[in-house]
Amino acid sequence: MIRQVEKVLWGAVFKRAVAIKNPRSSSACLSMEAIDKRELKTKLTPMQYHVTQERGTERPFTGCYNKFYEEGTYICVVCEQPLFSSNTKYDSGCGWPAFNDVLEQGKVKLTPDTSGVGGNLLLLISQPGRIRTEVSCAACNAHLGHVFNDGPKPTKRRFCINSASINFIPHKNGIQQS
Repeated sequence: MIRQVEKVLWGAVFKRAVAIKNPRSSSACLSMEAIDKRELKTKLTPMQYHVTQERGTERPFTGCYNKFYEEGTYICVVCEQPLFSSNTKYDSGCGWPAFNDVLEQGKVKLTPDTSGVGGNLLLLISQPGRIRTEVSCAACNAHLGHVFNDGPKPTKRRFCINSASINFIPHKNGIQQS
């Protein structure tokens, strides 16, 4: 667990550390989290911060990419890692941008999400389908949304992604703009 945290803290997104003086001693210690959260709060909108850092969800049918169909690449709003192609985007009717695949399997991290059932163990046992699968950016751990197994062929997956967690880079004549 510590190694995983170190990778996130020392990754490409988190480039600076600040020395914070310990009030109980004369020594200073490095606090990556203090500056990271502060920097992210200035870089991101309140909704982007809530979705990506607090594992929130934007209201359905309110995101700017829900009914958006231009050709291009969708990137993580926090670290700018390319995540999804417009070639895999489709209208699922769920109210969030939906994709049936990611650009590369290593670009996102999938983890079980039991937040929908809270601490109700009986509900978990009686309705195992209530456990969702969270989708996070593999590079910076930003929450993106959830994936479900009710999408179109060939993958039969529906990556239901918050617009607040992604940005769009358009392609011009089939070539991605930098």
